[in-house]
Amino acid sequence: MRTIAVLDAPSNLGLRPPAPGAVPGCAKAPGALRDAGLLSRINARDAGCLVAPRYDRGDWREGDGVFHARQIGDYARKLADRVDAIHERGELALLLGGECSIALGPMLALRRRSGRFGLAYVDGHSDFRHPGNSDRVGAAGGEALALVTGRGQADLTDLDGLRPLVADADAVLLGMGPEDESDVTELSTTDIGVRTAKDIRALGATEVAAWTSDRFAGLDGFWIHLDVDTLDASLMPAVDSPNPAGLTARELTELLAGLLHAPGCLGLDLGIYDPDLDPDGRCAALLTDILARALASPTG
Repeated sequence: MRTIAVLDAPSNLGLRPPAPGAVPGCAKAPGALRDAGLLSRINARDAGCLVAPRYDRGDWREGDGVFHARQIGDYARKLADRVDAIHERGELALLLGGECSIALGPMLALRRRSGRFGLAYVDGHSDFRHPGNSDRVGAAGGEALALVTGRGQADLTDLDGLRPLVADADAVLLGMGPEDESDVTELSTTDIGVRTAKDIRALGATEVAAWTSDRFAGLDGFWIHLDVDTLDASLMPAVDSPNPAGLTARELTELLAGLLHAPGCLGLDLGIYDPDLDPDGRCAALLTDILARALASPTG
């Protein structure tokens, strides 16, 4: 494996408040994963931290569009610059978020380059909410796949005039649980590839990783987005929307291993883990182990 560069991307801007007057705790995730020994386990270079804007929805109301949109767009541009710098060094980028809207940053970085790049979107939910299918657009973290594929308001879908950040045919959604399977109908009308958690269990995680790699054959590279709520809720309760029928640790490890070691992989961003919901650090330890094993071996 190439040198791994770890960059903290502690944005919580794309989630709704967990309680009135509270802010999402996922901004603390990079620190918790560092405390769990992640960097030493994967022998990574510390690429620092990109501080996120303050969480403040002001007088936002339902129907106003995506809250924090300007801040999320500005953060994505700065994050893209940081990812560019990591890639210029020939390193594999590992972004510790944060919530799912941080995926806009690395996808913008790749879209700025000449060539064609893919996205493996590993998530327990579809994150495909957009104005065409919902009147509750607001939290970018639940809309990130729609946003990167060009669905939604222009200040987030047309960053730097490069809409879409990834073409439908170059995007794959992996690990979606049964709560969002109703979205399969809409997704089937697009060119986005889908393998649900049920599919991964039936086909095998290694085989699904190979299928994804085959879809990306001929592209100039691809990025992995990982929302840790793709894990079963019994293993990963420290998320805002636990998944009652998610992947096992072994399944996720094998899936990530196959993707991370596939030709053209340029990096991974991780999101949604909330240390406020993990007082004993058990979930941080599990995530550290999954990433370390996946990065160490193409079979996990």
